[in-house]
Formats: sequence, C-alpha cells, structure tokens
Amino acid sequence: MSTKSAVPIVEIEPFPVLYSYRRCPYAMRARMSIVAAGEQRALKVEQREIVFWDKPADMLAASPKGTVPVLVLPSGEVIEESLDIMLWALTQGKGAYQIAGGDARLPEHAEAMQLIRQCDDEFKVHLDHYKYADRFPEASQTVYRTQGEEFLEQLEALLVKGQSVEMIASDSIKQPGLPGLLHGQSSFVDLAIFPFVRQFAHVDKTWFAAAHYPCLRAWLAAYMDSDMFKSVMKNRPVWESNHAPLWVDEPELQTKDQFRVKALSNAE
Repeated sequence: MSTKSAVPIVEIEPFPVLYSYRRCPYAMRARMSIVAAGEQRALKVEQREIVFWDKPADMLAASPKGTVPVLVLPSGEVIEESLDIMLWALTQGKGAYQIAGGDARLPEHAEAMQLIRQCDDEFKVHLDHYKYADRFPEASQTVYRTQGEEFLEQLEALLVKGQSVEMIASDSIKQPGLPGLLHGQSSFVDLAIFPFVRQFAHVDKTWFAAAHYPCLRAWLAAYMDSDMFKSVMKNRPVWESNHAPLWVDEPELQTKDQFRVKALSNAE
C-alpha cells in the first residue's frame, strides 16, 4: 500500500516535513488529517509548499517520483502515499479523528477502507475523465459524469442512512458536529474522500447545485466551511531552503504576506 525508505537520504530535520501543493486533493487530505490529529497541538509538521515546474532538490532526493504529498520523518523514513500519511497522522495525534485501535487495518475499519479505495481506484478515474474530457474523446463529458455519479449516489445513500437531510443541512452544524459518511459521524473516511467530491462538484457548479444529491451537497458545504479546511487552504509562499519552518497548522497566520514574513524571519 505504501512506498517507504528507512535510509536517511536527505538532511534530517527534528520534526516531520510535508512537501505539499495547495490545490492537489491528495495533499489536501494529508494536510487536513495532520490538522485534525493536532487538535490539541500534539502534532507539529512543517509544510513546504512546492510548484510542479520547479520541484525542490530535497523533495526529489527523498522521493524521486516527484509527486506530492511526501512526508519525511525525523527517522529518515519517507512516506509517499497520501493515505499512508493520513493514517500516520491520525495514529499520532490525540484529536477527535484518532483512529480507534491505532490501526486502520483492524476489522472495524474495513468498511471505511473499502470506501476510500473505491474513491481512489474507481471514482478518481471518472473524475479525471469528467474534468479533462477533452483529453478523452472516446466519450462525452456527460457520459464521464454519469459514470462518476455512481459513487455520488452511494455517498448520498450513506448520508441518508446516517442522519436526516434536515440535520445535515442545518445551518447550526459546525465543528465538531460535521456530518459523516459512516454511521453519521465524521471520521478519517470523510477527510479522505471530501477533496475529490469537491473537485467533481466544481467541474460544473451549476449542474451540481441542481443535482439530486441534497445530503451530499450539505455534507460538502459543511466541510468546505469548516475551520479545518480553511486552515489548510491558506495561500503560502513557495518553500526555499533558507525559510524558517511553517507548520501545517498556523492559526495565527492568515495571509500569504504573513506567511512570508515568518518564513523569512531567519533568512540571512
């Protein structure tokens, strides 16, 4: 499931380092999990924002495949898959999203892991075809959207089963009362799937607003309005080697200029 290396092939920091790209859904769910795990400030991870056309040498040394997210641990271990980073974070922290039993492979998490795999292995393919339909002329964008809707329908049914539409759509819903796909409670499965549903919905916002997914729309809106999501979507400067550490969770910083000031606080 993961690609790891225990050899310290880069300069090792005294804290975990996450290489990330703001708009990447895989990086998004990794960052959200780190924030969720550190609700009690128990987990500090440096975030290094990259651009794909100028990838930092340190990241490529740790992970030659050159995609994000990449997490480099103080031990030198490198975790290259977003789901593995999520599970690492949620077994480290002490927040509400901590994985019961400390191991997502336990039988009680089988349903959650199956839903995530379905998202990653099937829905993501339909999402890419729908979003970039001009690259896949074998079928129309509508056909690709219909294929992706099979997963949306499944999520809608899970939300209806877990709690009422009125409860999910209530304006009073705030953290920690976010709606959940499984058993009506927010969990790591929601964090894993949310960024991809968001991306699907944004391909054609007018269509999604009128589609027959009232619970899913409310679920999506709740996570998009959550403090957790807002905190990981702040604009940051691209990382440079002389920057001071910028943590994944920086509640005191809001603007790109504020992040830049802190990043340059120890620059020579």
